Amino acid sequence: MLPFKVVLKSGESPYRQIVYAATRAVVSGELAPGSSFPSVREISQALKINPNTAHKVVAELVRDGMLEVLPGIGTVVAAKHRTSPEERRLLLSDEVEQLVVEAKRLGLKKDDVLHAVSARWADLFGEDKLGKRAEVKTRAD
Repeated sequence: MLPFKVVLKSGESPYRQIVYAATRAVVSGELAPGSSFPSVREISQALKINPNTAHKVVAELVRDGMLEVLPGIGTVVAAKHRTSPEERRLLLSDEVEQLVVEAKRLGLKKDDVLHAVSARWADLFGEDKLGKRAEVKTRAD
């Protein structure tokens, strides 16, 4: 089992999808610095892809500084990968595009979408619209 989630979609490059999923896991903190990263063999078997493709994935992540290879230990998540806000925003580019297209299809305006995102953020993370933690209200039974 892989320590990050990836569901390969037909019509899209498996290589790009796996690099994206692993990058997302590292940048979001889902994969902690120093944690072990699966071997090429583990990736190729888990996802049923060619080992050469899995090797390209690992090589790109190492080249990008997401992973490092430690002799005698293996491949691990890089100790201190600092990402810029722009890098983190890029991780959402596909999802944001889908949201914008769907909003336009529904006839929504930009403000409607921003309000919906803000409200959902508040629901999920208990924050008000200004980003301050809201008091969690509980119902007495």
